Amino acid sequence: MKAMSNDKPQGVCASALTSIVGEENAVCLWQNIELAQQKGIQQAIVPGKLPSCIVYPHTQEQLAAVIATAAKNSWRVLPCGSGSKLSWGGLAKGVDVVVSTERINRLIEHAVGDLTVTVEAGMKFSKLEALLANSRQFLALDPTAPQSATIGGIVATGDTGSLRQRYGSVRDQLLGITFVRADGEIAKAGGRVVKNVAGYDLMKLFTGSYGTLGVISQVTFRLYPLQEASATVVLTGKVEAVSQAADTLRGSALTPVQADLLSTKLVSSLGLGEGLGLIARFQSISESVKEQSNRVLEVGQKLSLVGTIYIDSDEANLWKRLQQRIHYPVKESVITCKIGVLPTAAVEILSKVELGLIHLSSGLGLLQLEDKNQVLQMRDGLRSGGSDAYGGLRLRTQAHSGFLTILEAPVAVKEQIDVWGYTGNGLPLMRRIKEQFDSKNILSPGRFVGGI
Repeated sequence: MKAMSNDKPQGVCASALTSIVGEENAVCLWQNIELAQQKGIQQAIVPGKLPSCIVYPHTQEQLAAVIATAAKNSWRVLPCGSGSKLSWGGLAKGVDVVVSTERINRLIEHAVGDLTVTVEAGMKFSKLEALLANSRQFLALDPTAPQSATIGGIVATGDTGSLRQRYGSVRDQLLGITFVRADGEIAKAGGRVVKNVAGYDLMKLFTGSYGTLGVISQVTFRLYPLQEASATVVLTGKVEAVSQAADTLRGSALTPVQADLLSTKLVSSLGLGEGLGLIARFQSISESVKEQSNRVLEVGQKLSLVGTIYIDSDEANLWKRLQQRIHYPVKESVITCKIGVLPTAAVEILSKVELGLIHLSSGLGLLQLEDKNQVLQMRDGLRSGGSDAYGGLRLRTQAHSGFLTILEAPVAVKEQIDVWGYTGNGLPLMRRIKEQFDSKNILSPGRFVGGI
C-alpha cells in the first residue's frame, strides 16, 4: 500500500490517537487490509488512498478528544458505527481517519412508564430491540441489517423501512440527540420527554446527514407498546387490479403498520405468486387484526387477486425474507437505489423495473438493477440524461415529483455518476449549513449531496 499523499507518514494518525483511546483501539489500516475490507471502507472512499487508521473510542469524552485532535491537525474523518451502511451515499474523499462509535454502546436510561429510551450511538439495534422486548415495548424502526446496524448509523443515514406506513420516519421517533461537533465540542438537542420540542430542527438536520455535520454519540427515542396480535395479507395478480387495490387501501379507514407494493420479480422470488404484489401488515388486538385482514382479502377477491394471510412464524419469516431480498443482492454488480415518487405513480415505476418495493403511502422505496447491461445503462443514462428504460429511470421519478438516489453500486460506477441526483434549489443552503457546522470540511468529505 502506498504512503498517504498528504505528506503525513502512515501511522502518524494512529500514534497521535493511541494516547486517547489506547493502543488496542487504534488500528493502522495499512497493516490490516482485512479489517478495511471487513468494514467496507474501500467501498466508501475514492480509490487510491486508504485511511491511516480506524479508532474505537469507548466513551463520549474519548470521541470528542479524537475529533478535536483531528480538527487540530486538519485530518479528514469518516465516522461510522459497525460499517453496515458505509457503502451508501457518495465516495468520501481524502479520508485520513475512520472513527467507529460501535464501542460507545451503553444503555443510558429506559423510562418504561414514559415510553422513552436513551442509548449511546454504538448500541446495536438488535440489542436494543431485545432489551425493550423485556418490557413489552419496541422502537418503531425496521432498519437495514438489524443485527449489525448501530443506533447512530441508523439516524445518520435515516434508515428505516416499511414501518414508516404507521409510525413515520427516523426523525419522527427522535426526542433528543447528543453529538460531537467538528471542533470536538459536545452538544445536545432535544430532551428525554415526549413533549420536549427544543432543538427539533437540529435533530431533523442530523437525521440522514451521513456524518457530515457532526458525530452522533447519544440518542433518545419515543417507544411504543408491543401489540397483542399480528397478521400480514399478500395480494398478487394483474397490474391494474393491484393498482386498484392499493388505491382502495389508501382511501380506506384500515390502519396497516406496514404496506408495500412489490414488483413482479420480487413477488416470484419470494414464492408469493405471479404478477405485481401488495403486502399489508396489521398489528392490534386480535379481533381488529382479523377484521382488517379479512377486509383486505375481500378487496382482493373483488378484483380477482390471489390473497393469502400469514401469521406467527410464517409472517415473521416472510418479512425477514423480504428485507433480505431487497437489501442483499445476489450479484456484486447490482445497483441499489432509493426512490421517492407520488404514491399514485408507484405501480407505473415498478412496472419498469425487475426488482423493487415502494411503500404504499409515502411513495418511498428501493429498486435493484440486477444485470451488467442494466448497470451500464444506468451509468450511461444518468450521465448523459438518456431516455432508455433504465438510464431514464431517474427522469421518470422526477417527472412524478420524485427522486432517485443510488445507495449502493460498484465503486467504478459511483466514480462516474452523481449518486444523489439532486435537482432542487436547496444546495446553496446545504453548503452554508455545512460551513457553519464543519468549516474545515473534515467530516465525511464528499459523501453527501453536491459533494458536501
